[in-house]
Amino acid sequence: MNSFSKYLIPAVLFLSLQSCGHSDKPEQKKTAVSATPEIEAINPKQGDFASSRTIPGELQPYQKVDVYAKISSFVKKLYVDVGNEVKAGQLLATLEAPELNAQQSAAASALKSKEAIYIASKAKYDRLKETSKTPGTISALDLEQALAAQRSDIAQLESAKASYREVIDVKNYLQIRAPFSGNIAVRNVSAGAYVGPSGKGSELPMFNLVQQDRLRLIVNVPEFYTGSLNKEGDIKFSVQSLPGETFTAKISRSAGALDSRLRSQSVEMDVYNKDKRLLPGMVANVILPLSENNKTLSVPTSAVLNSSLGVFVIRVEKNTAHWVPVTSGISNGDTTTIIGPVTPDDIIVKSASEEIRDGQSIKIKLSK
Repeated sequence: MNSFSKYLIPAVLFLSLQSCGHSDKPEQKKTAVSATPEIEAINPKQGDFASSRTIPGELQPYQKVDVYAKISSFVKKLYVDVGNEVKAGQLLATLEAPELNAQQSAAASALKSKEAIYIASKAKYDRLKETSKTPGTISALDLEQALAAQRSDIAQLESAKASYREVIDVKNYLQIRAPFSGNIAVRNVSAGAYVGPSGKGSELPMFNLVQQDRLRLIVNVPEFYTGSLNKEGDIKFSVQSLPGETFTAKISRSAGALDSRLRSQSVEMDVYNKDKRLLPGMVANVILPLSENNKTLSVPTSAVLNSSLGVFVIRVEKNTAHWVPVTSGISNGDTTTIIGPVTPDDIIVKSASEEIRDGQSIKIKLSK
């Protein structure tokens, strides 16, 4: 390499670097600070608000009873079986207790004896009273004693009548009848079985009778929704065994107190089930209508910020963000009610995020 080339190459490299350095500086000067983006904001809305919640419920018979024998006895004959529909007063079974026949005979004999004694004492008193009309024939003491004997005999006669009626009433318990119309859900005995009152002859009832044409839909409403439950509206529900079908009921009764364990209120709805397609014991998906009064404030659900510090909405005052603590109420998905120091005139960030810090300066665009 000659001496000229030795000095030429470094010079070219130096000039190239110089030209690159001069070309970068104008681009850096042209870089501008990007404008702060506008954040969409809204005003809370005030007015009636409606929503719904789906919670599980249970269908139960409107009436149900375990039928026991009143007295210790044996089953003589059964007239119904599981699944039979019965009417109120219908005979379900007859029982037999031989000792009751002896008691009835003894009571009947005692009644006849007391009746005869009373007839005699009454006749005696009547004769003495008639005779006493002749002065000096019957003393007043004898007449009073005869009257006292008659009254004693009539009292014993009434007692014998009561004892006889008691035996007859007990014998009537040998006929088991349906207390109301319904269906036999359970039969636990057969002919010849020994039965009696619960714990005194029978551990299980003879029959279990349920009313099926009218049911109770029982729902445990959580405490959070008890104040918003619309008790006047129709309640719709469905069951898994009848997919695609919706049934309607109305609220008939509520407990008026919260269950101490579940922190919920038991609410009952009457369900008329004439076709008996719904069965007691079915689990129902119940759609509860919820509503708030016209003083309720609502915001888009996205405006409610659920953070580790609590629940907030972001209010904007003089282009400054302020986290305002609130309590979120019922929601219909897109909109949520809130309770807190917020008014309809406040400006609230529509899409709250923890990236918008408390006290941060922001630009907003108010949506209608």
